[in-house]
Amino acid sequence: MKKSVRIEGLDCPNCARALEGELNKIDGVNDLKIDFVKSKMTFESEETEKSLQQIISITKQVEPNAKIIAKSENHNAKRDKQLILDIILLILGGIVGCCALFIELPLWAFWTLFVVSALLLGYKTYYKAVVLLFKGVINENLLLTLSVIGATAIGEHMEGLMVIFLYSIGKVFEGLAVDKSRKSIEKLTNMQPEYAVLYENEQEEKVSPDKVKVGSMIVVKPGERVPIDGIIEEGKASLDTQSLTGESRAFSVEKGMEILSGSIVLDGVLYIKTTREYENSTVSKIMNLIENASEKKSKTETLISKITKWYTLGVIVLSLLVWGIVWAVTSNFDTALYRGLIFLVVSCPCAFAISVPLTYFSGIGNASRKGILIKGSNYLDACAKLNTIAFDKTGTLTSGVFSIENVTSFDDSLTEEDIVYIASLGEQNSLHPLAKSILSYNKRELTKVEQAQEIAGEGVEFVYDDKHYFVGRKNRDIKNTLVEVYQEDKKLGEIELSDTIKDNAIEACHILNEQKVRTVMLSGDNSEIVSQISHKLGIAEAHAQMLPQDKYKWIEDTKKDKSAFVGYVGDGINDAPSLMLADVGISMGINGSPASVEASDIVLVDDNILKVPTAIKISKYTRKIVWENIIISAGVKFVFLLLGALGITGMLSAVFADVGVTLLAVLNSMRALYYNPSKKNEIINKNDI
Repeated sequence: MKKSVRIEGLDCPNCARALEGELNKIDGVNDLKIDFVKSKMTFESEETEKSLQQIISITKQVEPNAKIIAKSENHNAKRDKQLILDIILLILGGIVGCCALFIELPLWAFWTLFVVSALLLGYKTYYKAVVLLFKGVINENLLLTLSVIGATAIGEHMEGLMVIFLYSIGKVFEGLAVDKSRKSIEKLTNMQPEYAVLYENEQEEKVSPDKVKVGSMIVVKPGERVPIDGIIEEGKASLDTQSLTGESRAFSVEKGMEILSGSIVLDGVLYIKTTREYENSTVSKIMNLIENASEKKSKTETLISKITKWYTLGVIVLSLLVWGIVWAVTSNFDTALYRGLIFLVVSCPCAFAISVPLTYFSGIGNASRKGILIKGSNYLDACAKLNTIAFDKTGTLTSGVFSIENVTSFDDSLTEEDIVYIASLGEQNSLHPLAKSILSYNKRELTKVEQAQEIAGEGVEFVYDDKHYFVGRKNRDIKNTLVEVYQEDKKLGEIELSDTIKDNAIEACHILNEQKVRTVMLSGDNSEIVSQISHKLGIAEAHAQMLPQDKYKWIEDTKKDKSAFVGYVGDGINDAPSLMLADVGISMGINGSPASVEASDIVLVDDNILKVPTAIKISKYTRKIVWENIIISAGVKFVFLLLGALGITGMLSAVFADVGVTLLAVLNSMRALYYNPSKKNEIINKNDI
């Protein structure tokens, strides 16, 4: 059984990784992961409560300031209290240190105040360094501890205290920046309703949303969030769906209309009959996708994580090498040790370890605010590289809402109404847009058919009244959108339908062409219709009369070119294989075909095709910031390492370099959270990355 809890009080990603390694050694605990950015821990265990107690016990030993808390607790208040305590200890440590350094005191008093100051400023750092060292884990806590001890040993008392003082100040500011980013992301993505108001026997009762059964009546009042998907039974109101779709414009709903959970009622009172359980409602699906996004990491994020695992040990080895070389050249032990300590201080990997996952998470959070759910940073990276986008036609580029233009009966005993009825019998369980359109024209009550079987890309076979029927298309050469009705091999009739291009499809294709992304249409429709629609959309390449396996084969062949990064956009169950095969599969609508949502890498909450180029822009911008942080952090550290080794800069400059570049990287990461791709001056060309 999988369990998720919050974990607060971790100072850095390396601390999280070290703790993660220790906790994974517990018997019965499997696949334990700690997400530093989201303050989240997940693990699998057959006895979750017993395992959780063991996890809490070991966490207290390794990270005494870390707390595992229930989601219902006010974790923001706990964080604020810890922050206030850290600031108080920092001020006290600074005052005591000043007394030791600047007041003439007896030797015993000096050392007493000095030790007290050093402990107040860095007791957490020293404790974790020792505990983790005994467990075979070396991280930046040990680097700082060695630096303080080393500086003190060679008589640089002020520098020893200043190192831990500046580092502690930096950690406070770093914590504030990360915390601000966390809160911003949580605010953007937290659509989870706290309760549902059940309406029974003219009585209202607040209950947990997961306690509400399908078919129950709930009431939603102004300012409240719709907790569960349903149909409006009574009332009229304006809705704010910005948290779902990213669209700020409110729209009106009334009796008989479907309403999605996560929407906020601005005015009026709605009585809603639920059509789904909470766990299958829109808001729950979105939250699950966002919660699980951090589990699928990009190659860049994974590489940084692997490097920092061994980075600290490498830094200690290089520091000893610097000490040895400088000692050999200068014959001065104290000078050599001092420069080696500078190397230790400036080499802390926090800038990389924090900024990279934080940037990806900010980008994913920004996209989710705009109704684009990216399932992991690996897919965000892949989306930034896309140079080919293949579209399904019906329901993706076209509205998928067909109107019946003409019904023809080839059997004198059957009326046009009979043809629509027989077609409806076969299509009653289909999710295809054509099926929905035919069903809307049927006026008779449908009965259950036998041996119904959907043939991907062709139609539906079934038995009714002991007769075998087929509804779909056998003649692929017909030049318009037709549904044929057969009894055995006899053609009974045909239904001609028409479709329209989505309002924003032309603009979306135009933007993709501007981004130098190759656009392709893959459709099962006839060549004449496909040619007309592709011309209107500005799509240069289109393929008609394609079955699902033909689309799959086209993507497979295109991917043989190693320079091609292929995205596929679709909305139906037939698109699932192509969505899985593409480098990035993009499904239209969170409540579309479950198979397509599951198979895709990116889910558009609504069916706004304009969000495809938006997703690419956000991905490119986020990836650009990731590499900015890596290059700037590495560059600054290299310069200060070189200057420190040559004796040009001192230990205080090294601390400023380490803390400063970390803060800069964290603040830069937050740009991905607030990036607005609709501003033309912020459009990122693929050649910029």
